[in-house]
Amino acid sequence: MKPSIVLVGRPNVGKSTLFNRLTKTRDALVADIPGLTRDRHYGHGKLGSKPYLVVDTGGFEPLAKDGIMHEMARQTEQAIAEADAVVFLVDGRVGITALDKEIANKLRKNDRPVFVAVNKAEGMTQGVVVADFHELGLGEPIAISAAHGEGVRSLIELVLDPYPSPEESRNENDVLKVAIVGRPNVGKSTMINALLGEERVIAFDQPGTTRDAIYIDFARGGKNYTLIDTAGLRRRGKVFETIEKFSVIKTLQSIEDAHVVILVLDAQQDISDQDAHIAGFVVESGRALVVAVNKWDGLDAYVRDQLKGDLEAKLKFLDFANFHYVSALKGQGLAHVFRSVDAAYKAATVDLSTPQLTRTLIDAVARQSPPRNGIFRPKLRYAHQGGRNPPVIVIHGNALDKVSDSYRRYLEHTFREVFKLQGTPLRIQFNVSQNPFAERKKPEQNRRGPKSEDTPKPKARVAVKSKPEVKPVAKPKSRPRVKSTPA
Repeated sequence: MKPSIVLVGRPNVGKSTLFNRLTKTRDALVADIPGLTRDRHYGHGKLGSKPYLVVDTGGFEPLAKDGIMHEMARQTEQAIAEADAVVFLVDGRVGITALDKEIANKLRKNDRPVFVAVNKAEGMTQGVVVADFHELGLGEPIAISAAHGEGVRSLIELVLDPYPSPEESRNENDVLKVAIVGRPNVGKSTMINALLGEERVIAFDQPGTTRDAIYIDFARGGKNYTLIDTAGLRRRGKVFETIEKFSVIKTLQSIEDAHVVILVLDAQQDISDQDAHIAGFVVESGRALVVAVNKWDGLDAYVRDQLKGDLEAKLKFLDFANFHYVSALKGQGLAHVFRSVDAAYKAATVDLSTPQLTRTLIDAVARQSPPRNGIFRPKLRYAHQGGRNPPVIVIHGNALDKVSDSYRRYLEHTFREVFKLQGTPLRIQFNVSQNPFAERKKPEQNRRGPKSEDTPKPKARVAVKSKPEVKPVAKPKSRPRVKSTPA
């Protein structure tokens, strides 16, 4: 689980600026105006060596008794209660204030670790700027500049140091998270109550009863699970209430947080486009999927056959998932659903051998070669695994950008059938081999210049036999004439 870090401080000390620096976004409004941030703002931390959640809060005034400042203080206190660590921001240019001391007294009463960050310390001597803040009694202050990024990474690494890295926290005994999603009033909460054997969540015949994502731990068959009850997803045009908008966001976050998703459909209603949209989001997220068609009891044989035909036509892209026809109210068929959940998670996290993948690829090409695209025919040479949950198969070769979508689906079906990857999406990635001589040809082409149709072609040279060279014969030098003189 990602640790949650909350940013606390009096108004206008730079909490939102630090939030944007840690999340590498501009989600929080930043201006030189006290009280600009009022509600809690959540984000995924991206600065640092470990994943975490960061929470921006409004200006904290613990002694406020009424008005907007009191509501902001209540929101901040709730964020502190939910957090794993607190970063207490103070202003290094203003110095320590009476309100800083009140906030320090409030934080000292909580059992959360607190880190004092002296902000706006750019261009100042660190020893001097942090000296006064030792008086808060919350440990060694750290000088930073949220606007310029100075000291921010050192601060966040210090905060994250006690928490394990993802590699250390990942093990085979991790609890399997199962999110139950679907349209409103399809029986998600009823299914959870049937699995738990008690009325754990409110199940009422009214859409929108569940508004927040509820995490429930339980054990079944000697295995530990976490069920996530989510709010029903409706089309965006039908979402009017602000609370319901936040419920949609929480549901989408729950899908990304889960290992396996159970999509619940209502057998007594037509399969709608919204059901396909929800299923499409699950597939895009790469989550293993099990489909549970609820309220199956009470339908005659003709209606059941019609419904199965609609499912095959409208949800054809879910051919990798197992479909189960259940009755959550009577508890029928739920054991089969969880057997498929375990199988889907096992398929999503399987380790695939490179030699086996390559042999399967060669056999698939031998049975059906990739179609020629123009003058090119793709050559598929070898394959290896590039990721898990969902499984990613990387194929290397030449002219792979010419592989058609139908042939890609043929390869997906082949790999799924050979390795029994039922219940999880499968992604195939093509890596095209580079021409090792491409870089050598570029300088020659640049030197000759680009070819153009208007450029006249050079005339062909005709070989002419050269005549043997004849050296001219040197003429003898003439003697000078001597005039004779009469005697």
